[in-house]
Amino acid sequence: MSLFQNAPRTNAEFEACAPLDLSPSEVAEFDEAEWYARAYRGETPQLTLRAVLMGSVLGFFLAFTNLYIGLKTGWHLGVAITACILSYSIWQGMLRFGIAKTNMTILENNCMQSTASAAGYSTGGTFVSAIAALLMIQGVHLPIWVLVVWTFFLAILGVTLAIPMKRNMINQEKLKFPSGLAAASTLQSLYADGAEASKKARALMWSGLVGAVVPFLIDAHFIIDKVKTTADAVVYKTLLPGSSKLFDWLPHVGTKLNESGVAEIAKPSDWTLRMDHNPVMIAAGALVGLRVAIWMSVSGLILAFLLGPYAQEYLWVNLDGETVAAVTKPARAWKEIGLWLGAPIMVASGLLAFAFQWKTIARALSGMGKKSEGDDDAQDGVEVPNSWFVAGMVASASGVIFVANSQFDVPVHLGVLAVALTFVLALVACRATGESDITPTGAMGKIMQLTYGVLIPQSATANLMTAGITSGAASSSADLLNDLKSGYLLGANPKRQFLAQFFGIFTGTIATVIGFKLLVPDATALLGKTLADGTEIAPAFPAPAAVAWKAVADVFNSGIGNLHEMHRSAIFVGLGIGIALTLIDRFAPKKTKKFLPSATGVGLGFILPFQYPLSMLIGALIGYYWNKRNEKQCEGYLVPLASGIIAGVSIMGVVAAALNNFVFVNGGPGH
Repeated sequence: MSLFQNAPRTNAEFEACAPLDLSPSEVAEFDEAEWYARAYRGETPQLTLRAVLMGSVLGFFLAFTNLYIGLKTGWHLGVAITACILSYSIWQGMLRFGIAKTNMTILENNCMQSTASAAGYSTGGTFVSAIAALLMIQGVHLPIWVLVVWTFFLAILGVTLAIPMKRNMINQEKLKFPSGLAAASTLQSLYADGAEASKKARALMWSGLVGAVVPFLIDAHFIIDKVKTTADAVVYKTLLPGSSKLFDWLPHVGTKLNESGVAEIAKPSDWTLRMDHNPVMIAAGALVGLRVAIWMSVSGLILAFLLGPYAQEYLWVNLDGETVAAVTKPARAWKEIGLWLGAPIMVASGLLAFAFQWKTIARALSGMGKKSEGDDDAQDGVEVPNSWFVAGMVASASGVIFVANSQFDVPVHLGVLAVALTFVLALVACRATGESDITPTGAMGKIMQLTYGVLIPQSATANLMTAGITSGAASSSADLLNDLKSGYLLGANPKRQFLAQFFGIFTGTIATVIGFKLLVPDATALLGKTLADGTEIAPAFPAPAAVAWKAVADVFNSGIGNLHEMHRSAIFVGLGIGIALTLIDRFAPKKTKKFLPSATGVGLGFILPFQYPLSMLIGALIGYYWNKRNEKQCEGYLVPLASGIIAGVSIMGVVAAALNNFVFVNGGPGH
């Protein structure tokens, strides 16, 4: 089989590649033999050079989107549907201008979205968790070559691990993989109704252009002069402030300690009760939904009006006889008291929810090593051969173990153990994705953190990066299986789609490393800083996932006994809340679940500055109201509009960061 196929050269050839007459939901019910007979499209053009190039370019920019949102909120957003809409509309424009001669086939676009998804989604997970947490601890970036090699081999490990799972989970057990079904349905609708597809594409494009303006208004300080506030620090002005103090009319909330240790009345804005001017979080809230957004806001208010003021007044005497405050400044409550309450809630909830999936775990483990029915009769050139799995495992595992040993002080035998555990945990995570559309990468990472906290105590680096192996690989495996499910429903060749996913890893690795270095030039972008005059500068990216990972690593590294007394209490209270919320959600009547607290929302609300939950609540309310007024219109256009805003802000945010950090630093305005 040649690596790339020839694309259709005439419209007649393109018409011969028309989509199946069967809907994705119908194909989903076929057994394997019926799929080969009725759905498989044979050698229909799919892995073409133009499809891979389009997916690589789109994935390169969409990688910035996930990195930006992940550093802001801890969430990872799927990019497959956005890539499908963009690819279809871009190619239509190229046809109109005569740049392209024929349209892409539906299976070419399916391969395109695999490449884009690998680049835009599979390579960035550890940057918003383990790598960002390590930067917080060490204060300096890892060398670029380490980031590149680490990211590349983790992604290869992930896609390789998915090979033995595909036939069992997709062909034979017919697990749902809802995101894969959604991507297949989107492609079918694009090719069935070109007019509707054009409308969605225009909505995405216009919202993207609107979002693209924002970073140049609130982030691009190179446009106007910088203002020196102290001898050792610089605060930059922008055309518009990033947030506004709209809530200082509310009652004052407790006190704050000034630099002289004198208590002063704290304004709501001192507790991050501000209005964020960046619409990216509003768009994210529209996608996340009302339940999570409401409970994020509720816990944020509890932090500002109850927990924070109480902690501000809480003093204790340490071993040296010094009187120490639990919180020195209100603006840091969400990072100190809020962190030690919110992170345990998320850890306990994630691990317990994972434990409740014991049937899924048992099915995954019992399926290991089983030979799929009809393996001897698998059609040559269709399924990915086992030899690729062996070669990929040897290459990727060797690379991961080498970097872990040479750069993160993980002994070789424990690196081998980490890869072995990753195979088992990725298997479980992929089955969970297929059954529920939720990939528990956070829980997988926490299991590894707990394991290596025992095996390599007092090593935060090893603790974080071994967990990053599992989290990154599990994310890549689940993403590939979602894409393979989409291809299965459209009659695609899984071997060609695997190659498309593999090609996307190259551009995704480059984009993610570049984006991370631009958005996070140093640790202050994640931690914030305090100027000599006492002014608090909030971090550009609160990175809640990284904060939670760092908290676990810190406990193992320094021991819980060295934490502040109130922080220790908050950990145990948070664990109890996380367990309670998970149990309530598990056993409550189905009708009432939408009204119950979301453990994820409550935990994030304590960790994030309040301005972010507030923006997400606004977006969720807009989405809820739109859905109530016009459900069909909302279903068709909410995702394109929100995705466009997120893409526009994120991509141009990286551009603005590049201009801030590299182009105008020496010799630009203000110099």
